[in-house]
Amino acid sequence: MPTLRRLRHDLSKTGLRSPLLWVRHHGFRPSDIFTASYPRSGSTWLRFILAEILAGQSSGFKGVNLLSPDVGQHSRAQALLPGDGRLIKTHELYRPSYKKAIYLARDPRDVLFSEYAYESALGVIDGDFDVFLNAFLRKGVNPFGLWTDHVNTWLDAADSNQCELLVVRFEEMRRDTERSLKQIMDFMNVPVEQSTIRKAIENNSLEQMKAKEKITPQRASAKGRFIGSGSVQGWKQKLSVPQLQLIDQYAGRAMSRLGYALALEAPKTLAEVRA
Repeated sequence: MPTLRRLRHDLSKTGLRSPLLWVRHHGFRPSDIFTASYPRSGSTWLRFILAEILAGQSSGFKGVNLLSPDVGQHSRAQALLPGDGRLIKTHELYRPSYKKAIYLARDPRDVLFSEYAYESALGVIDGDFDVFLNAFLRKGVNPFGLWTDHVNTWLDAADSNQCELLVVRFEEMRRDTERSLKQIMDFMNVPVEQSTIRKAIENNSLEQMKAKEKITPQRASAKGRFIGSGSVQGWKQKLSVPQLQLIDQYAGRAMSRLGYALALEAPKTLAEVRA
């Protein structure tokens, strides 16, 4: 099984996905809204909260995949938005068929470690972190390309008015979840009581999400958890200065576009960088 899983993982990063993507990206409605993100950026947490607010029922893994399905499975999704719109999840780079979306961004230095833990649990990588870091920055480590390309395609689409885009940073959502959710609901033109938002947040805390995963295990649940720690700036205790400089070199422009400070802009000693 691990060998087959690794083979499938490797093939998914090739052009063989193109016909599949073409098939998946049909049947959208003008009123559909997408929750877009690079993997391991907190989209599961966001979808759980939004599904509970919009459907008025507690979110679980089975239910949320019906209420807010992956692109390609949207034909069976329940219309939760005005005008019979659906809430559809995508990890893909921007495509012209995405007309309105919430882009959940996360510091790539935290994404890096979350993706590394996830792929290690799946058994699709050998475990050498520096090799993984280089692949993350230069080649891509999953079917969705480079983090930098992902960010740039979405932001470029917004800048050129091809997509109506709301960018929400994961760190801000963690810091003030209620405010971020109110901003998202306003963007979707869905009026909602603040008490409803608070209740959905409470029902989908990190502890609640992990409990829900125990009920419905996900891929990688056996060796590591699909639901991560949701850490913010956990990378500060893990990355060396040379590693940080490499990240700045390859991902710096995209990080700056999202408002993330580069390590090279900070004091040069490791102690000061991690302060």
